[in-house]
Amino acid sequence: MKRFAAKYLYTLTTPEPLLNGFVELDDDGTVLRTGVSPDPSAEAVFLDGILCPGFVNAHCHVELSYMKGLFRKGTGMAGFIDQINELRDTQSLEQKVQKLSDAMDDLWNQGVVAMADISNCADSFAIKQRHPMYTRTFLEVFGAVPEECDAVMESVTRLQAEARSFGLDAAPTPHSCYTMSPELVTASSAAGLKSGFLSFHSEESDEEEEMMRYGRGPMWDNRKANGIPTPPVTGTSSLEYFLDRLKAGVPVPVEGNVLLVHECCLSAEGAAAAKKVLKHPYLAVCPLSNLFIHKMLPPIPVMRESGIPICVGTDSLSSNDALCMVDELYCLQQAFPEVPLGELLTWACRNGAAFLGKEAALGTLEPGKKPGLVYISEVGSAPAGASAVSSVEVGSAPAGASAVSSVEVGSAPAGASAVSSVEVGSVPAGASAIFFAEAGTAPRLTKDSKSVRL
Repeated sequence: MKRFAAKYLYTLTTPEPLLNGFVELDDDGTVLRTGVSPDPSAEAVFLDGILCPGFVNAHCHVELSYMKGLFRKGTGMAGFIDQINELRDTQSLEQKVQKLSDAMDDLWNQGVVAMADISNCADSFAIKQRHPMYTRTFLEVFGAVPEECDAVMESVTRLQAEARSFGLDAAPTPHSCYTMSPELVTASSAAGLKSGFLSFHSEESDEEEEMMRYGRGPMWDNRKANGIPTPPVTGTSSLEYFLDRLKAGVPVPVEGNVLLVHECCLSAEGAAAAKKVLKHPYLAVCPLSNLFIHKMLPPIPVMRESGIPICVGTDSLSSNDALCMVDELYCLQQAFPEVPLGELLTWACRNGAAFLGKEAALGTLEPGKKPGLVYISEVGSAPAGASAVSSVEVGSAPAGASAVSSVEVGSAPAGASAVSSVEVGSVPAGASAIFFAEAGTAPRLTKDSKSVRL
């Protein structure tokens, strides 16, 4: 048996941490129990930071790891696509495989125990087969010429058979609205949903929305200049167009877990439409990739309000300086300080596990599970003037007391969205009530925070 204790233990059965918490693990990593240490000074291992379950990287292109450091930043999607086409085959297969293997090892050592990975070829299959990290491989489909739909589907079906020969969970998935004919969006979605999962790049940039809604903008001009067919001009969002293409091929509500990746232009109306069509929608945010390409961030307040589970991904080393889940969480924390760290960790662990259908084993520190254990070091506390959750008391509010009516969050960095207050209302008898303590009691990530798998 192994026992670890830390200043903050996030089991993620709730978003609040246990102060001076411990977790006991069997020798194979199975959780035996968690609790609060009666005497932290007596613990054989007491860490001055955070313990949490293993991370789930909900969106990655690990086969593009050889592209690290090659891309210009801030080019927008049209410029990024030009660079992808220019740089895609600039290294040997051996070099590509070595780089993706190194990237997977690095993610594993940081504490990533599972990953939803995008593949366009078989480069990663042998590495994934022998790697301890679980991966579900989404075989990404492209093809803007309607007459080529059948040939594209035959090709991805062969790639799926090859992936399965390595023992991988793998199935087709559509890339995006703008790189595919309407027929291919529908056909690849229907094929992928037979596995129970889809991952779809949706509303990644305002350039994409301008192209789909109005038939103009840098991406439209780029495709015209290169003789590539353009997608239908719908007058609606690319998300709503995708939902329409799904409805053309599968019964509604759509069964299976469908991950909408990026969603930088998501609106409340779009989220409502997704919930109406998709039985199990999820959102994946990759903030550092969005800043790298577009200098924009996803609308986290809209996402939280929608109630759709949010997951976290790193995207690829073609659009990121590193594949690091803690860096992604720090970026989100700094841009959206109203989001508690426990909620961010829920996105990065529990929600990702649920999307992959692995919630029975991963995502939370509960007895019987084998979720992995991560230590996050160099942790700070809530900034001066911010409110921090110190405990959750179950039951009604104390006699004569009212529930919290607002929480002052403070200003966000320039250009970022911020919530100035959260209306909670009164606490009914028998309901859970959250009580706030003075600033400085809630953990916060810092720019120096690092994670390691224990």
